[in-house]
This record gives sequence, structure tokens and C-alpha cells, in this order.
Amino acid sequence: MIALVFGVLLQLASAPPASSPVLTIAQLQYDGGGDWYANPSGVPNLLQAIRERTGLPIESTGRVTVRLTSPRLRDYPYLYLTGHGNIRFSEEEVRALRDYLLAGGFLHADDNYGLDESFRREMKRVFPDKELVELPVDHPIYRTFYEFPNGLPKIHQHDGKPAQGFGIFHEGRLVVFYSYESDLGNGWEDPGVHGDPPEAREAALRMGVNLFLYALSQVTR
Repeated sequence: MIALVFGVLLQLASAPPASSPVLTIAQLQYDGGGDWYANPSGVPNLLQAIRERTGLPIESTGRVTVRLTSPRLRDYPYLYLTGHGNIRFSEEEVRALRDYLLAGGFLHADDNYGLDESFRREMKRVFPDKELVELPVDHPIYRTFYEFPNGLPKIHQHDGKPAQGFGIFHEGRLVVFYSYESDLGNGWEDPGVHGDPPEAREAALRMGVNLFLYALSQVTR
């Protein structure tokens, strides 16, 4: 684990100064009517867990939000997208997201129930020639820091379907991770918000740590 964290720091240190990433997670603000602002305590709690468990110098001053058209977009190597409803990107946003991902960025989309149809539609606009594919349980994202031998953990029941982790790859690099029928963000929130049992919250936080470290380990590749 120490070697992994050291490797992440080396990756970040080797990034060009003008594009050195901010060690935080930015929650993506989008249009279309969906509640992009869902799970307000989720990302701050995850960042605290990452800082405490890895020792990385995480910047956390509350929730950071960003639009795809923001000039600061590329300051954030990790974008988090969630919500229950519709997502709709403008043509400018489609281009901005594609350019961001191809330049080394990472998008984690977390279905908070009801996001699936619009998310898949918008991803087809971003990458018409790429498909969301289910990641095998032996993918490094499930063992970067914590071991998940069965893949993505199930946090909320929703439709009772198994949790699935999907991805979009570009030149062998995972640029989009989509957590479906899991709802990691609800598990990251304050304990009293959803009443999740401690073991479910712990599984969600552990998976979040894996995702963040994996994304940062890929940032200059």
C-alpha cells in the first residue's frame, strides 16, 4: 500500500507544472433536470477517508463543483457525476468532456437511481465509437488498495439487481467508470442520512479509495 501511494505521488510530481492536478474530487454540475447536487456530504466524507487512510495531501474545503465549460476543469483529475434524473450536455460540453478525458482526466459516474438511460445516451454523444463494457472482477480497480474479489459492492437495493462496474477505455486507459445498481455516493454520506449499516458504508468508502487512487495513478499516462 505504501508503494502504491508513493507511486501516485511520483505520477503527480511528474505532471507538467501548468497541468498539475489538484488533489480533490470535483462534482460535475450538469443540465437536463437531474439533481446533480445529490449526496452533499458524500464526496467530503470520501476525501476525508482518503486523506486519513493513505496520507495523501488531499485538498478538502467542502464540496467542489465544476461545469464542463469551466476554465478550471482540467485542474481536477477526478470528476464525480451523480443524480437521480436526466442528464443533458450541450454540444460544447460534449466536446469539453471528450477533450478532458482524452487529455488524461477521469470521470466516475455513480447511478443514484434513475440515471442510467440518460447517462448512456450522453456517453454515446461523447464517444460514438466506444462502448461501456463491464469490468472483470480481477480488474486492478477492484484491488488497487482494498480487495474486492467479487467486484463492485452493493450498497443500496434499488431494483435488487447486482451491482455492476462499467468502463470506457481509450488506448487501454480507463477514462470513465460507471457504478450501476450500487450507489456508492449514498454510502459515503453521513451515517444518519440513509441509515446504511456500518459495513455497507465501509465498503462504499473502501471502493471510493480504490477509485481515487486508481484514477490518480493513471493521470499522466
